[in-house]
Amino acid sequence: MTSPRLTALEVLEIERVGIDALIDALAEENSTLSAAFQSAIETIVAAKGRTIVTGMGKSGHVARKIAATFASTGTPALYVHPGEASHGDLGMISDDDVVLALSNSGETPELGDIIGYCGRFDIPLIGMTSGAGSTLAESSNTALLVPKSTEACGITKAPTTSTTQMLALGDALAVALLREKGFSARDFHTFHPGGKLGAALKRVTDLMHHKQMPLCAPEAPFSEIVSAITSGGFGCCGVVENGKLIGIITDGDIRRALKGAIDDVNAADMMTRDPHTITEDGLAAEALSMLSEFKITALFIVNMDGVPVGLVHVHDCLAIGVV
Repeated sequence: MTSPRLTALEVLEIERVGIDALIDALAEENSTLSAAFQSAIETIVAAKGRTIVTGMGKSGHVARKIAATFASTGTPALYVHPGEASHGDLGMISDDDVVLALSNSGETPELGDIIGYCGRFDIPLIGMTSGAGSTLAESSNTALLVPKSTEACGITKAPTTSTTQMLALGDALAVALLREKGFSARDFHTFHPGGKLGAALKRVTDLMHHKQMPLCAPEAPFSEIVSAITSGGFGCCGVVENGKLIGIITDGDIRRALKGAIDDVNAADMMTRDPHTITEDGLAAEALSMLSEFKITALFIVNMDGVPVGLVHVHDCLAIGVV
């Protein structure tokens, strides 16, 4: 009897072969799948409405995931259950939408009403199927033909490799659409504010301290510098000239200055010029990366003119779960 571990390896190997077949089909520039993929992207981008994703059974579960990925990456999308569509939910599909229908065989009877609805109201239909001559493929404006591959469960032929292929192809569509639309990490945060990913994509302006920033002028004497650093509580003080940040003084600079005569020392003598900064639209993850790379604990946030607008501390990033 085969051990569970060996069975797992066998399953993964069969599914890997299926993904390799999908890659090969897309790798050829003028292949049927390549042309259809490009057409699908153009159709979805051109749509004024949403992308309606649908499928039945296991394909339906994959369709839900594809719709969710589309929606979070800048392509408005909605999953519509084909069974419910036949009982009123067809009204959720407008003539400004585009429909992406999934069916491995291409002969899923529950998709019939959606297919007919698309034809009746001239709604673009993209079919994702391995059935080249199937009803879905023949009815689609664009047919994404997934290479036929062996299902990992040889006993029952349960959808395994085929759903993995459709899931991967759906991800490929989502990322291609994301890049086509110029969708950024900052845009993504708008739709994904929760969890560690949401924390990493917060803007530094969401975390910054902007009231009573520790600042001083270049000619500030030693006593004023120490007072600014102490009252600020961040272990540093920004040096500002004509409104712009030109340097930074840290606790370490203070300790080094104490080794010599301090009566005639001012901020300009002590500061580190052109300090590391981050702009207002910077992300929390970028800030933490800079803090780690340069082994510093605080970072001034500046606007496009170099004027300090706030300060972010390493603890601010860690407190919200940025890693």
